[in-house]
Amino acid sequence: MTSTTSAPSPVPARPTPSFPGLDSLRGIASIAVVATHVGFWTGYYDAGLIGAVAQRLEVGVAIFFVLSGFLLSYPWLRQLRTGARRDSTGRYFLKRALRILPVYWVTVVAAILLVKENADVPLGRWIDALLMIDLYANDTMLQALTQMWSLATEVAFYVMLPLIMAGLVRCVARGRWRPGALLVAIASLWVISVVWVILAAGPLVEWGPWVTQALPGYLGWFGIGIAFAVLDVDHRQREHGPALAAVRWCRTAASAPWTCWLLGVAVLLVASTPIGGPTELVSRTAMESVTRIVLYAVVAAALVIPSIFGEPTTMHARILALPALRHLGHISYSLFCCHLIVIAVAFERLDLRLFDENMLVVTLGVLAVSLLVSEVLYRVVELPFMRLKNVGRRAPTAAAAESPATASS
Repeated sequence: MTSTTSAPSPVPARPTPSFPGLDSLRGIASIAVVATHVGFWTGYYDAGLIGAVAQRLEVGVAIFFVLSGFLLSYPWLRQLRTGARRDSTGRYFLKRALRILPVYWVTVVAAILLVKENADVPLGRWIDALLMIDLYANDTMLQALTQMWSLATEVAFYVMLPLIMAGLVRCVARGRWRPGALLVAIASLWVISVVWVILAAGPLVEWGPWVTQALPGYLGWFGIGIAFAVLDVDHRQREHGPALAAVRWCRTAASAPWTCWLLGVAVLLVASTPIGGPTELVSRTAMESVTRIVLYAVVAAALVIPSIFGEPTTMHARILALPALRHLGHISYSLFCCHLIVIAVAFERLDLRLFDENMLVVTLGVLAVSLLVSEVLYRVVELPFMRLKNVGRRAPTAAAAESPATASS
């Protein structure tokens, strides 16, 4: 990999890119998360390799994290390369809060009031859940809110991102476009992840169960997204000289999108073997945990690359740009938040047998109800609050144009 220092820097900004396929990928990842949770409740994890694949559909979280790393770091990197405006740090945090908190709070209240197992929850647990510190404050999370560990970890990334990007822009790049140096620094996030995962399986166990779900163990997944943002900005804004080798590799891979997806499926199957650890909710060894995060990273990268570096005219790109699929991505956050409540209420009210139901039937039923609820949440809660993101801004249209065009941002 070559390191280049462009001169002069910055260069004039080219039109803001659009990544419609990433919306659809977010929707696909959310369905994978729903399926893996239904697989647990129906006892399907014991169904041999297919059951193991159902458990490994938790890879949807890795896809979420890669997408977040890419989309949220992009404005910082584009500003470094071109001088284009980006949101202030305060505006960035306001947009993240408006995007995440309203639906999250509605979900927490609904889970506590509707799920019988959460009856008589003390005030302290209400506060922990509403403040999104339940993961760190208690040994277990509330029923129908256990998936929120990944949201808490993602929010931790949101908080750290301005510091991470300041370190990359000011300390590593020193205010100039140095993609090679940036990529080397981003690789250090993987070192942190691997070290943390190893420690979490050993010396840090006494700190509590949260250590296996904390941000340091997943920085590598976010780092992949940030690295993709570096490569994409360099590719789109390069005026002279050969493209970085990594850009050429990504574009070559993206030219065969279905091969990338086939690779992702193949690696997921490998991860579904004992090499990826047990399917039960038991502790993994350090080696199993490291293998898991590496294999999931490969799966996520293989699925994401075509939608970032591929040509928009391919059949793959046209399919992922279909309005229906993109809309699934738009409501994916509400789907992620509400689906466990639907599962828990269904098992309680319909007298379904825990660990002894048909996964396919339950998945279809849960998806039908959850998608309906998600649509309501999206229109009644998400959209009204997201419209507030430009409050107080003089020129919202111009500023908004400096971020990659996708609903997930």
